[in-house]
Amino acid sequence: MGGSARTRALVIVPDLRRRAHTGNGSRSGFAHSLDDRLAEARGLAQAIDLDVCESIIVPVPAPRPSTLFGSGKVREIAEQIADGKIELAIVDHAVTPVQQRNLEREWNCKVLDRTGLILEIFGRRAQTREGSLQVELAHLTYQRSRLVRSWTHLERQRGGYGFLGGPGETQIETDRRLIQERIEKIREELDIVVKTRTLHRAGRQRVPYPVVAIVGYTNAGKSTLFNRITGAGVLAEDQVFATLDPTMREVRLRSGQRIIMSDTVGFISDLPTMLVAAFRATLEEVVEADLILHVRDISHPEHEAQRTDVEHVLQDLGIDAESADTNVMEVWNKIDRLPAQEREELANMAPRAARRPVLVSALTGQGIGALLEAIDSRLAENNRTLTIEVPAEAGALMHWLHGNTEVLDRQTNDAGATVYRIRIGEALRGRLAGQLKRAGLALPL
Repeated sequence: MGGSARTRALVIVPDLRRRAHTGNGSRSGFAHSLDDRLAEARGLAQAIDLDVCESIIVPVPAPRPSTLFGSGKVREIAEQIADGKIELAIVDHAVTPVQQRNLEREWNCKVLDRTGLILEIFGRRAQTREGSLQVELAHLTYQRSRLVRSWTHLERQRGGYGFLGGPGETQIETDRRLIQERIEKIREELDIVVKTRTLHRAGRQRVPYPVVAIVGYTNAGKSTLFNRITGAGVLAEDQVFATLDPTMREVRLRSGQRIIMSDTVGFISDLPTMLVAAFRATLEEVVEADLILHVRDISHPEHEAQRTDVEHVLQDLGIDAESADTNVMEVWNKIDRLPAQEREELANMAPRAARRPVLVSALTGQGIGALLEAIDSRLAENNRTLTIEVPAEAGALMHWLHGNTEVLDRQTNDAGATVYRIRIGEALRGRLAGQLKRAGLALPL
């Protein structure tokens, strides 16, 4: 923040629950309670170091096209903003460009809606060139439709993408053309990223190891779980969207099976469509994964609503978590936060549940062994068991078998050869055939 004072902010959660449809394309149906939405909105605002002076729930029985809120409520909030010397009002809902402009005039402060706030957080969190490009693309797509006057008194160096400040009045048409040109340039650069990813993925398929992608609602403990399993030092903070850029590590399971684990960005309710689209290159790791671990914070009071939100995003990516042949496995995390009796009830219920969840605490390590066994078993469903007789002089082949297959049994026969009984994934059979050929052997039928 460069030593500057934090921006004073007011968080407003509109209560539109009386309406059958939100009008902004949301499918969450306000499954989250108002208190949870308020807490989450405060957390989002605090994630970019805003000074949240106050947060309120405002009933909206009849949304106004011009201001969203009724005229009396607009005046009441204006007084509250003036009294509290508020510089920024965050509305936890979709706000149209017209509504934003009118509210800024009435309240004499900058107004940011939920999409703009999430984009600002993403702008702060992106670390790699790819992540930055994806956030900028989403930001420009969002800004293109709302070229309205900015607030010069908020013009500071903030990081992110400057949603909270700007240079004052703009030349609309010039800006629109420049934005469109920049969008096209970013898309060209991201096309190169996609091609590079495709080449990397093709390289992995030649290895090839199964990819296990970790997804979940933001702050569900995905990065902590990733760190626990892989020993990697990925940022794991109690903070929304702490991980934006995908991180991949190789892990060897007890069976000898090697996998590539991928940690991904957290999902959230009403995740802006443009963000899902912008991060499609990153999320391809999820689409292409052999197994998807849906990590849920089972201690959270709204964990069912969060599950629905994550499954909506997966559905947008063409993944049906509820189908009979789904490759999604649920991981119920943070069981260390539950009372002993509740943990026991969940443990008894899990084996009978349709999704067969695995209960873990990524923080303490409880249940991690069982999770790795479950991953191993799930990936082994299409494995084959083979018997191979390896001559004593084929040491390189023996080494490869131990490093890349699950050795179930080995015996030395009268001729001095070692008879291996192994379990191997379908994807590795081609490499096994090559190893056998170099040793002068054939792949068993």
